Amino acid sequence: MKEHPQGNPDLLYGLHDRPAPGKAFLGAIQHVLAAFVGIITPPLIIGGALGLGEHIPYLISMALMVSGVATFIQTRRIGPVGSGLMALQGTSFGFLAAVLAAGFVVKNRGGSPEEILSVIFGVSFLGAFVEIFLSRFITKLKSLMNPIVTGCVIITIGLSLTKVGLTDLAGGVGAEDFGSMQNLMLGGGVLVSVVLISMIHIKVIRSSAIFIGLMLGLLAAVFMGRIDFSLVAEAPVFTLPVPFKFGFGFDWQAFIPIAFMYIITSIETSGDLTATSMISGEPIKGPVYEERIKGGVLGDGVNSLIGAVFNTCSGQLI
Repeated sequence: MKEHPQGNPDLLYGLHDRPAPGKAFLGAIQHVLAAFVGIITPPLIIGGALGLGEHIPYLISMALMVSGVATFIQTRRIGPVGSGLMALQGTSFGFLAAVLAAGFVVKNRGGSPEEILSVIFGVSFLGAFVEIFLSRFITKLKSLMNPIVTGCVIITIGLSLTKVGLTDLAGGVGAEDFGSMQNLMLGGGVLVSVVLISMIHIKVIRSSAIFIGLMLGLLAAVFMGRIDFSLVAEAPVFTLPVPFKFGFGFDWQAFIPIAFMYIITSIETSGDLTATSMISGEPIKGPVYEERIKGGVLGDGVNSLIGAVFNTCSGQLI
């Protein structure tokens, strides 16, 4: 097992390396914690905006479950499905506007929360076939695959998430103490901790920077009285996944923006995977690269199908 892959001093492990179980487990926990908020936030925003109330906990549970299944498919590459790269899959902020628009189409005509969700997941299911279709010839669209375009897409993704990160750091949407000094100190402390730990030259500690930063933030929040475990105690221990729990609805007015977003997300996924290949020291051109892009976009589409079946928002690499 080597820890100096492809001669890149900033890369602790290459794609084909196998860290020791302890280090692998620590890295996995860190990835889950880092992605956790990003995975559950879209269901929270959609549920709050559309007045889905009692269904929000179920949507969050399904988002986490499908994210795990989708990540396994994307990283392990099952047949032609998946990229085989270290690509975490979760809910997409890019779909928020389209999903909310679809939900309001139903809500404005008097639809119930169950009818809203049935249409959202129905059009998301059918829209996923757009990405599955595009995956078969996405690598032929050379003008969309060059580093300048994919780089711009990745930068745009990052910038679009800046508002979400800053909002959460300040206390979250609707918080009574939004922007308070306590919130800013707690969030800023976690950020500074992660940056400082990342500068330590001990590989195990440096690779655990996010995990350690989050744990320090959690401890600080407990001492500040900012953690409430009562809702956790009231939540069910196990949530049973039910395919199309809310039914299968369809509306052309809701479908068109969702289908368009699947076209956009195909390009976005190509950019994400190109960047992942580059950072991993893997090829960014040639047959191996092209197969990974095709498999990754196909995996994104298939995982979005699974997400719609099990009642969660459309999947996307995060």
